[in-house]
Amino acid sequence: EGVCGSVSLALAALLSEPLGHCRQLGDLELPAQEVDGDVIIGGLFPLHIAMSDPEFDFRAFRWMQTMVFAVEEINNDTHLLPGIRLGYRVLDSCDHVHTSLRGALSLVNSSQKQENAALSCLFRSPVPVIIGLASSTPTRAVAHMLGPFRIPLVSYFATCECLKNKQEFPSFLRTAPSDLFQVQGLVQLVSHFGWRWVGAIGTEDDYSRNGIQAFLEQLHDRGGCLAFYILLPKSASQEQIGHVVDELEASSARVIVAFSTEGQLYGLLNEVVRRNLTGRQWIASEAWVTASLLSGLQYHDVLSGTLGFAFRSASMPALGEFLHRLRPSSRPESVFINMFWEELFSCRLDFTGTTDLLTVAPERPACSGTEDLRGRNPVYSDVSQVRVSYNVYKAVYAIAHALHQLLQCNSMEQSPSNVSCKALLPLEPQQLLSYLKRVNFTNTFGEKVHFDSNGEPVPLYDLVNWQSDDSGFMRFWTVGTFDASAPPGQQLLLDEDAILWTGRRKQVPVSVCTESCPPGSRQASRPHEPPCCFDCIPCADGEVSNQSGSTECTRCPSFHWSDRDRIFCVLMDEDFLAFHESLAIILVTLSVLGFAVTLTVTGIFYHFQSTPIVRANNSELSFLLLLSLSLCFLCVLLFVGRPTPWSCLVRQAAFGISFVLSISCILTKTVVVLVAFRSTLPGSDAARLFGPLQQRMVIFSCTSTQMVLCASCLSWDPPYPSKNTAYQAGKIILECEEGVTLYLVLSYIGVLSCVCFGLAFLGRKLPDTFNEAKFITFSMLIFFAVWISFIPAHHSSPGKYTVAVEIFAILASSFGLLFCIFMPKCYIILLRPEKNVKKGMVTNKN
Repeated sequence: EGVCGSVSLALAALLSEPLGHCRQLGDLELPAQEVDGDVIIGGLFPLHIAMSDPEFDFRAFRWMQTMVFAVEEINNDTHLLPGIRLGYRVLDSCDHVHTSLRGALSLVNSSQKQENAALSCLFRSPVPVIIGLASSTPTRAVAHMLGPFRIPLVSYFATCECLKNKQEFPSFLRTAPSDLFQVQGLVQLVSHFGWRWVGAIGTEDDYSRNGIQAFLEQLHDRGGCLAFYILLPKSASQEQIGHVVDELEASSARVIVAFSTEGQLYGLLNEVVRRNLTGRQWIASEAWVTASLLSGLQYHDVLSGTLGFAFRSASMPALGEFLHRLRPSSRPESVFINMFWEELFSCRLDFTGTTDLLTVAPERPACSGTEDLRGRNPVYSDVSQVRVSYNVYKAVYAIAHALHQLLQCNSMEQSPSNVSCKALLPLEPQQLLSYLKRVNFTNTFGEKVHFDSNGEPVPLYDLVNWQSDDSGFMRFWTVGTFDASAPPGQQLLLDEDAILWTGRRKQVPVSVCTESCPPGSRQASRPHEPPCCFDCIPCADGEVSNQSGSTECTRCPSFHWSDRDRIFCVLMDEDFLAFHESLAIILVTLSVLGFAVTLTVTGIFYHFQSTPIVRANNSELSFLLLLSLSLCFLCVLLFVGRPTPWSCLVRQAAFGISFVLSISCILTKTVVVLVAFRSTLPGSDAARLFGPLQQRMVIFSCTSTQMVLCASCLSWDPPYPSKNTAYQAGKIILECEEGVTLYLVLSYIGVLSCVCFGLAFLGRKLPDTFNEAKFITFSMLIFFAVWISFIPAHHSSPGKYTVAVEIFAILASSFGLLFCIFMPKCYIILLRPEKNVKKGMVTNKN
């Protein structure tokens, strides 16, 4: 059966017995390194890995000897446990569930050389506490078995988060932090270097399943994805390993997170080395990040640059001296030292009584047992940065301090004359468990050692980087730290300049499914693909993204627009009918021209004011009409330029009042024409009833009404400058928000125009040689055509063209009135003066 045999049938017998019945189990004796004492501490270490050809693990042997060293150090300490001598019994767990259970049963049921040995049972175990194990799955099995009996199990390397459950594992504690904290560190590490596309490899055990599941959840929360997730069978065939390596080779992921022990990765990495599958950045879990088994020269090309979190290290020179003093012996308790010696020196020891336990090739040369250990194997003897060994050391001292409190020992400071402990032996394991949970001390390395309510230590890690040196050795350099108890943002500390990446490069490797989208674009997920695989789509107009890898574009704030590259928001261009624009220049020119023509006509009329054609329709009305038309032409200037609160208030009022004044004058002139015809009839006194005073009153009344209407609108709903971004993308249209003012003004002008048109239409056929009524009718038709077409054009014109349409309507209607009413008179005055006589003004048709 050998050292790594399966569990005996006694385990089944134990599980079948009722809890109230104690019986001596069968022969569970296993090879052990042991020393007797007042209190015996049990230990389980994976000296061999349960494979088809088990190999001796020199690192695990150092862990075992660290426990022996710590026990001897405590026994030589006069302050800790004075008068109490600790003993130990250490077994090989083979990193296997069955062997671990068998070893645990052997420890807690060791036959005591007493007459009542047969009455020994688990509730009064000869070993009240066990230090072990390395892997989570065997630890879980042993902790589950020991839990009901409250026998403490203190692990130095089992990190599965599942072991935190105190309902299932009430007597479990550990000096190694839980995987939960390691996963937090790994996810922060992956995120820090921008690796969003990573692969994960584990084995079919609790450690891998729980670790990778927690890693996957936290990675997704940070926007990362798993390219693949592979669980290796515990006894994977070469064909299965080949398929796994095929998947690694085919994947685009260049970062691989491996949650496993070194023994379970051994076969896979051998195949990776055989295929020379380099260029992958390996991220190691703490179970193999300092594994000597994988640090051989053949792995350098593949694993050089590996990163991973390891337990906090300590330099223990005294442990180094102790390890160098070890020597083989023919005593049964030296069986593991003898195995170590033969493996280290590739020789054969000829001690009586060890032949049955050791399977050593007979062709090996004989050992003397006096060979020099110094410089033979750095994995065993290098104690400059011990990690798991340090966890073992803390576990032994935690048990010692718990015993010190339980046995009510006096220290030298408390009672210099009486340094002793009370005789409370033998111990009940549950008593020791209670004190162990409350232990709190500072060790010789300055670290505080205590457990929380779940039996967890302070979560501290070193970030280790694998770097091969010129001598061919793989060195584990500390390049950072992770403290899960620190505030967010201060937990992960890195020395990036000290990191040597895969392929011995200084450049950080890249592992993404799709390169980050550049600024000015956003990620768009692909159907049926992980979120890390996406397309890059430019931001829409008015949206920006100023960072690489943006998942959404941000809409620019009000009155801002995206630049050409859609990276920054810039102020929108302001658009209004400025004086320097071609369209504005044309309109202003027409306005000035109209004003100039009006002044010219006014000058002509003033010069010829005594002529009959000027006096025919009341020259006062003509001059007042010319004045109002001048104002109509000038009010156009208020519509051009940047809108201001003052211009918005004035321009519609000026336009409305000027036009009403014009229409009022035309209306009065029309009435004058009709009255003049009526006055020629016998007995008519129409001229007396509608004299100059009445004409002025009509004009004043109509204009005053418009002024009151404008004042009311300006008070109730005053126009104001506004910034309109709806008309044209990327531009602010500066305009006046006029509310109902414009429409009320136009409505009143329209009413007056209709009245004026109706009266002029009635007098169009009066028998005068120069009948002004038909010219007024024609001018009103032009006026109506302009303003009726204005309404839809005003609503459909965008931005500044809305203002241009209104200006055009003002100019067109003003020119229409000016030319239709005054140009025929000017024609007669200037070109046909023979008609500008009283006789020529009225001609009877009879």
